[in-house]
Amino acid sequence: MKNKWLQILTPVLFYSLSAYTQLPLFPVSDVNPFIGTDGHGHTYPGSSMPFGMVQLSPDTRLDGWDGCSAFHDSDTIIYGFSHTHLSGTGCSDYGDILVMPFTGNISLKDYGFASSFSRTSETATPGYYSVFLEKYHVKAELTSTNRVGFHRYTFPANGKAGIVVDLKHRDKVLKSGITLVTNDEIEGYRISQAWAAKQMIYFVAKFSRPFNEVNIDSLQAFLTFSDNKNEPVLVKLGISGVSIEGARKNMEAEIPEWDFDSIRLQAQVTWNAELGKIRLEGATDEKQVVFYTAIYHTMLQPNIYNDVDGQYRGRDFEVHKTQGFSYYTVFSLWDTYRAAHPLYTILETNRTNDFIKTFLRQYKEGGMLPVWELSSNETGCMIGYHAIPVIADAYLKGIHDYSASDALEAMKHSAMQDHLGLKYFKIKGYIPADKEGESVSKTLEYAYDDWCIAMMAKKMGKEDDYRTFIARAQYYKNIFDPSTGFFRAKANETWFSPFEPAEVNFNYTEANAWQYAFYVPQDIEGLMELMGGREKFATKLDELFSTDSRTTGREQADISGLIGQYAHGNEPSHHMAYLYNFVLQPWKTQEIVHRICSEFYKNKADGLIGNEDCGQMSAWYVFSALGFYPVSPCSGVYALGSPVFPKAIIQLENGKNFIILAKNVSDTNFYIQSVVLNGKPYFKNYLRHEDIINGGEIIFNMGPLPNKAWGNSVGSAPVSRINDNFITPVPSVEMGEPIFFDATYVSLANPIKGTDIYYTLNGSTPTLKSEPYTGPFKFEKTTTLKAIASQAGIMQSFPIESHFIKIKKNRKIALNTVYAGQYSAGGDIALIDYIRGGDSFRTGSWQGYEGVDVDAVIDLGSEQQVHKLSIGFLQEQTSWIFMPEEVIFSVSTDGKIYTNVGRVTNDTDEHLAGTIIRAFTLNVKALKTRYIHVVAKNKGSCPYWHPGAGKKAWIFVDEISIE
Repeated sequence: MKNKWLQILTPVLFYSLSAYTQLPLFPVSDVNPFIGTDGHGHTYPGSSMPFGMVQLSPDTRLDGWDGCSAFHDSDTIIYGFSHTHLSGTGCSDYGDILVMPFTGNISLKDYGFASSFSRTSETATPGYYSVFLEKYHVKAELTSTNRVGFHRYTFPANGKAGIVVDLKHRDKVLKSGITLVTNDEIEGYRISQAWAAKQMIYFVAKFSRPFNEVNIDSLQAFLTFSDNKNEPVLVKLGISGVSIEGARKNMEAEIPEWDFDSIRLQAQVTWNAELGKIRLEGATDEKQVVFYTAIYHTMLQPNIYNDVDGQYRGRDFEVHKTQGFSYYTVFSLWDTYRAAHPLYTILETNRTNDFIKTFLRQYKEGGMLPVWELSSNETGCMIGYHAIPVIADAYLKGIHDYSASDALEAMKHSAMQDHLGLKYFKIKGYIPADKEGESVSKTLEYAYDDWCIAMMAKKMGKEDDYRTFIARAQYYKNIFDPSTGFFRAKANETWFSPFEPAEVNFNYTEANAWQYAFYVPQDIEGLMELMGGREKFATKLDELFSTDSRTTGREQADISGLIGQYAHGNEPSHHMAYLYNFVLQPWKTQEIVHRICSEFYKNKADGLIGNEDCGQMSAWYVFSALGFYPVSPCSGVYALGSPVFPKAIIQLENGKNFIILAKNVSDTNFYIQSVVLNGKPYFKNYLRHEDIINGGEIIFNMGPLPNKAWGNSVGSAPVSRINDNFITPVPSVEMGEPIFFDATYVSLANPIKGTDIYYTLNGSTPTLKSEPYTGPFKFEKTTTLKAIASQAGIMQSFPIESHFIKIKKNRKIALNTVYAGQYSAGGDIALIDYIRGGDSFRTGSWQGYEGVDVDAVIDLGSEQQVHKLSIGFLQEQTSWIFMPEEVIFSVSTDGKIYTNVGRVTNDTDEHLAGTIIRAFTLNVKALKTRYIHVVAKNKGSCPYWHPGAGKKAWIFVDEISIE
């Protein structure tokens, strides 16, 4: 293609408006902000600065999963232009301070001021958006600085012109206010509740023309202008999380004049400098647009959150002030720790220091490192404590302009909590499924985060901390089932059953067993050993990418972009394509990475295969298109893949360049034939961080066929291995029914061959002097089994405790409706097994029925005196689970003819949030019966007011009690 590259501009350059048309447009013109606005990408096309506080963009969708960014490419109505947006999230928030121009008379009720628009009238580039509003014949243009949105509205020559400023848009308003300051300025604030429970935003809006008519209340300002003068109306709107005065300072400092084109120009110059940190040469137009849009998306967040005077609202909701750094918000860390933050350690080293300083302020002011922080709120979304790998990765790469000792203290604090399953993780070495939802994923991700703590502690010379956390980093071994080769959930020390690796259930986070099968980035060689060695590990990888792509169980829209059971549309899979490098088959990585880059990233509105997720989806592409990827952040190592471009130059903040050449690369020449690093032949299939950050040149020689002799020798693969302080995995119950009638046979196993197991029955915790396990048990009465495992008599596991309960021999249950497989609660007998469900339906102890009644018959085995009937239910309406409308009890002596003995109607408010557990109980006059028929009537579908209106409603039930 033609060489588009002119000199990269820097923000300090200034141009007159007359020179605007001569301004070099690249790489800004190679960004398509509409990529990801269709499908499930959840991006927005409006104006933002790199990591800016303002995201000024059109709002076309008010709710729903595909309305998370408030914009979707399939929509035809614009409600207005609001100043804050989230890029690629799976939850909805923001859309603050909506502004909408109008002509003529409008209705302020129910978005009566909304307008239709045509896609052909839209224009979007970094820092600029425009559209024609058909209802009003108004051209709307938007640009921005870091903290100020700048609007330009060109009205028709004749007619009444006005602007609405709306604060009730989208989120639930807790408190708000708007005040007229002068005849061309208003100010106000909004405190709202959505994903962020308490979001506070303040604003000042200055208009280029005085108002003719003003109508203001606490939620809306209706403003008209007396004379159009054939001139546009401009609006400068500064925002702040601190105060109205802070918003005013932001506005006055960043846009003191009324020159819209100059601000647009400054935005473009700034974006050119940021995007130009990586220069491409020889790329096709299409691939260049995909690449620069990906970089653009990685730079839309985190967002600066302090005002120009350094003030910000902290996690305690008090006002604080920065000291020599910028404070940020919007940390989608479960997503971004994997590739986005590692990318920042190359392109944004100074900002990375500020991100970590922000983390430490949030720890100091809010008591916890962020998990998914949004506008001073911890949303509690997703799992793990993934601020930790961000800190450790930066520290181990030499980025540490902050207190390392304070950082380590904060990291350890997150790891030593008792919430979200950590209590069990610490005392059992894994999280039981009946104690905490998503137990498998949480166990695995806590183990990885703890490895990051161990690595940083070791670098700092903190040996005690290192030993503690390197042991915890191996707890993944406690949930590995060698009989299936997967990580599986356990309850009562027994593997979750029935088990189907393609089933999506609440043992995993937005995934199934396949998509967490390889999540041990800290100890890949240890995982290989559990799987039976390198060859079996490689075979398992092959199966991952070739098995049937169908999933069962829960519907999970995030699971998309499937190659076999690899799901590129969601983060747990993102490192897996690069694992072939670890088994000395790098050509397979090259094949799969090339396929993903080619098929799942396109220059079109639905060009992303899943949620953008605050830059992570795009960061994967940026790394992969350059030819390498951080499989394990904190290791300082990048696995090599398949570079996309003939030449890429990374311009580092230290003044050095790292040049990547891919000779002969094309759509068919994607296999590495050989590599030269800094002038010398290079046979490793990985790079080190210092190779990049010190500058230099890597040359890939590409071809159409795999060179299986390159990168496959001993020493060529990246090293991922825990080498000391080994643990012994806990034993597990391989066979045995926890609830039985006559007898149950119980066997124990351990994932490491040659491990000894010691046990006690109905006794104290075993020691190495207890009875050695030699074979299966036969239990004929209720028994408590306790066991430990040991290797060589020294490395002792955590103890396990498993209960086997004998119930009355003749009691049976017949289910006339079918429960959902992923909510079996242990099987058909679950409703009479004497084990009651806990306070979460996600733990697997509740039996779930979707869209059907619960219809069960209990056989007592003989006629018995009955005086009380009861059945328990759980409601969590936000998960579409409701109480039954009524429960009907009937009895029979012969199992054929039933007599209705009563019904219990529901009196629990279906609107109530949270988890509600209730027993539907019927006291009956003493009667003799053998069979009890219980029918719990399902609502059928979610009510009209519910987000799932019209979809099937769930009933979750556990334990039918008969006295």
